Amino acid sequence: MHAQSGAPQPERPQAIPGVSQIIAVGSGKGGVGKTTLAVNLALALSRLGHKVGLLDADVYGPNVPLMLGESAEPQMAPDGRIVPSERFGVRSISVGYLNPGDKPLVWRGPMLHSVIKQFLSRVAWGELDYLVVDLPPGTGDVVISLAQTVPLTGAVVVTTPSDVSLQDARKAIEMFRQVQVEILGLAENMSYFVCPHCNHEIDVFATGGGERTAQQFQIPFLGRIELDPTIRQGGDSGQPVVLAGEQANNAKSLFAFARKVQARAEELKSSGGSVLSID
Repeated sequence: MHAQSGAPQPERPQAIPGVSQIIAVGSGKGGVGKTTLAVNLALALSRLGHKVGLLDADVYGPNVPLMLGESAEPQMAPDGRIVPSERFGVRSISVGYLNPGDKPLVWRGPMLHSVIKQFLSRVAWGELDYLVVDLPPGTGDVVISLAQTVPLTGAVVVTTPSDVSLQDARKAIEMFRQVQVEILGLAENMSYFVCPHCNHEIDVFATGGGERTAQQFQIPFLGRIELDPTIRQGGDSGQPVVLAGEQANNAKSLFAFARKVQARAEELKSSGGSVLSID
């Protein structure tokens, strides 16, 4: 018999078989277009020739099904795993597929942790170059559960140029640093509006705040995405604008954003910069 002493060691994050890179998309507050960027990022990466999955981890506000125009309940594979839905060449899973309609999920921390673990380990993702994870806004349990469960390549922080949004974006940056997740960069959404009559750029939510914040925290700036009604319409209708292709005027900034995320993720992967543990 051998006595053992000391506190039990926390489980180390486990890679998902077949999934090469995992990118989290988060924000310090709601209403900045985080899910819009996550969905368009996943679809743009797919259009750029990659195998992509999309995990909707925003359990309280699962909008991915609406934005993809998908509502079918996922099926079970013979081995008991969940078969993700597939739309526009992207595999996805969301609580919204399992709990459709307007009925809310009133869950506490342990239940959130359990569903995130199941979405990561019990979904038959297959071979993926990228798994994009749409996080809930804020700095709560889901982010910690995700970082404890799988090794993340890095995180994208989404903000608008307004001071209120930037204040919360700074908190999100610090949160990812506290849980030892590399930051791929900061994206400034709803950055400007182009007047359809005079083609003049109007700074609805101020200007330049995202780039200044990225410089302040010494992280890459991933670009400015315009405030365009067609981007909103694409999400509401289940036909995201990147489906029109990289040459479409209202999709150019989103493809440029996706290319920067791809380049940054490859840079971190080649340098071995993904997180492995949380103390």
